[in-house]
Amino acid sequence: MIHHIYLLFLAILQGVTELFPISSLGHIILVPALLHWPINRDAGWFLPFVVVLHLATATALLLFFWRDWAALLGGFIRARGRLDNPDSRLLWILFIASIPAGLLGLALAHKIKDLFGGFTFAAVALMINGVMLILGDRLRARQPSHSLDNLSWPRAIGIGFAQSLALIPGFSRSGATLVAGIGVGLDYENSAKFSFLLATPIIAAAGILEVPKLFHAQMPSGLLGTIFLAGLLSGICAWASVWFLMHYFHKHEIKALRPFGIYCIAFGALALIIGGY
Repeated sequence: MIHHIYLLFLAILQGVTELFPISSLGHIILVPALLHWPINRDAGWFLPFVVVLHLATATALLLFFWRDWAALLGGFIRARGRLDNPDSRLLWILFIASIPAGLLGLALAHKIKDLFGGFTFAAVALMINGVMLILGDRLRARQPSHSLDNLSWPRAIGIGFAQSLALIPGFSRSGATLVAGIGVGLDYENSAKFSFLLATPIIAAAGILEVPKLFHAQMPSGLLGTIFLAGLLSGICAWASVWFLMHYFHKHEIKALRPFGIYCIAFGALALIIGGY
């Protein structure tokens, strides 16, 4: 028996944690196990469920940053792809920076999840993610020296490689790219903006590549409607999350990552204690 209400809870959890720097994959492993949610992640319908959640998150990011994407594409078209246009250049940078995580995801995603997808590893990795966020705040103590307009190719590619950490359960995509952005001299707000722009094509691609399985999966009666409702909830939560985070990073210039880091360390430790590890 499938308890549809737990799928809706999971959709809300994914919609929030995907963009907050606290690891959606880590929470999707830890929370259902701790609360004993009756969800079978090996069931044939679970992958289509995850596909819909990914597409919902990507849609939320596109809607929130639609003006930015319109400016980037408009600049690219007007400049015919030349690098002397700032928007065209930034679009190229986002494309190139997406390649490392995209290739590693295609090659290693399933192997990494099989090797490191256990409860204990996810909890420990979440704690390490928290330490990474706190150390990122120390990097921010330096005066920012770069904006998105003059972000160099090597620095952008470095942020792109950092995004690959999200393949490991417990590590956050946005957390890794935020810290990497701060490390190359961006402030919190610009680092967050680049992080979310960079995440959009990767999250969308992860969903689109699996779309055929959505239409070929064997769905129990009544589940398809629940999955699409879950996607709607996840998308709303993702939009609200990015709205909150962009306002938060705009207002906070000191130790903005510390609360998330402390949360990750505390929740990871609590998961280990409650889980009996």
